[in-house]
Amino acid sequence: MQAVGYAHLHQQLQLTVVPLQLPAVVQPVTRIQQIGTTLAVPAAIAPAANDLLGHALFALKHEGINLALLAQALPKIPAEAFEDALRSTPNGIYIRKACYLREAFSGELLKQQAPVRGPFVDIFDPEHYITKPGERSSRWRVEFNGLGSLAYCATVERTPHIKALLDYDIPGRARAFMQSLPPIMMDRAINWAYLHETKDSFAIEREAPSEDKSRKFIQLLRQAHERQPLTEDYLVALQNATISNPYDMAGAFRHEQNHLAGALQGAAGVTYVPPPAELCRELMESLMHFANEDAARTDPLVAAGIISFGFVLLHPFMDGNGRLSRFLIHQTLCRAGALDNGLLLPVSVAMKRNERGYLQALQSFSRPVRDFWDVQWIDFGQLNFQFRGDAAVYRYWDATPCVAFTLEMAKHALEVELREETTFLACFDSVYKAVDEQFDVRGSELSNLVMMCLTNGGVVSRHRRKQFQYTVPAHVFDFIEQAARQALADQQSEVESIDDDAK
Repeated sequence: MQAVGYAHLHQQLQLTVVPLQLPAVVQPVTRIQQIGTTLAVPAAIAPAANDLLGHALFALKHEGINLALLAQALPKIPAEAFEDALRSTPNGIYIRKACYLREAFSGELLKQQAPVRGPFVDIFDPEHYITKPGERSSRWRVEFNGLGSLAYCATVERTPHIKALLDYDIPGRARAFMQSLPPIMMDRAINWAYLHETKDSFAIEREAPSEDKSRKFIQLLRQAHERQPLTEDYLVALQNATISNPYDMAGAFRHEQNHLAGALQGAAGVTYVPPPAELCRELMESLMHFANEDAARTDPLVAAGIISFGFVLLHPFMDGNGRLSRFLIHQTLCRAGALDNGLLLPVSVAMKRNERGYLQALQSFSRPVRDFWDVQWIDFGQLNFQFRGDAAVYRYWDATPCVAFTLEMAKHALEVELREETTFLACFDSVYKAVDEQFDVRGSELSNLVMMCLTNGGVVSRHRRKQFQYTVPAHVFDFIEQAARQALADQQSEVESIDDDAK
């Protein structure tokens, strides 16, 4: 099949890019349409094989923006081809975009016969992409409105799924939900969120934090509300606060190559290789600029997804990147003012419940990029890494799966984790009060029994009855069960009522 657009440029110029999700190919159709996993193109409108600029313009018009591919392809197309096309259509939308991007990627100015006229056009179509107010080029009358800059930019498609999640206004609903709680209940729910966010963030890394580690990480989460801008020194301090081994504490962004490894030994076990240290430092500067300057101009959860996953994919430290990346979701939401009064969305708790989805989001970028590295095993603990790709694959990445996952987990953190915990707390208070009014049971034992009964579906197990048989009479166990089942039933009825009203 004859490739068209980006697929043709990829093949003809032998570019190192992540495989296209919807490659364009010539097929026996009468109009451009998606068929399966390809974009079918009528032969009559496909550019000639040797018309590289024609394929680039076709891609810009029909396939959207792929900066990683364009950054490699456009400088390889002779300047004369752009200048000839300009003479034919000096104010054409797509040739203006192509000229602007070629100049940015090559550093070579193109000759204009006359100034470009007409309204400004967006590089990214806001109907199809999440965008921000951008930088305008009066020379080409275009506006770069991507999520980042031409040095480092994430692409997020405005899919129906993402649009629905954004319309749901998760931060707004979280604030309203917490404000609807009695103050004491809100404080208890927030304290639970901090504790379990800490525990599950470590658990994702297969670690069980010590009491000291937990305390430090909770302090870290609470400090996010100070809205401190991201700097290298600040991130180093955060990394040091999450690491207990002094030999793993960083003094700066890494100056050596690191990697992620799976269960296999040697080179075969390397699952992801982040950018070389020098490129990592450059891209971290761009990511921090986005976090400090641009994130406020887009949806806070979109920004949080880009910053969190962008950070972990750049992997600026030798250890502690995963925990910090999830902390950055919280920090981004706080800096944007989306969370106040100490509120925290326990996103790590949601991610721990959906580790497969978390891994899939990471692998949407890490797996194809791994193919651009040659890894040689030298000895145990010694590997040689050679990057045979282009820096553009790290500079310009499709963050759509990562942002979608971030939004899903934020919604789950609100609708499941926080709501379930507040429901549990309400049931606990109800049962504890009912028992305490009727019987004289030691407070600590009553708390434990009520908690164990509620987590066991309203039943005090035989083991617990035996454990407390000498301090709690048998009929008290029965009363606790009766009160617990009634409280659980009442809460279920209330939830169903709220759901019916929402419909």
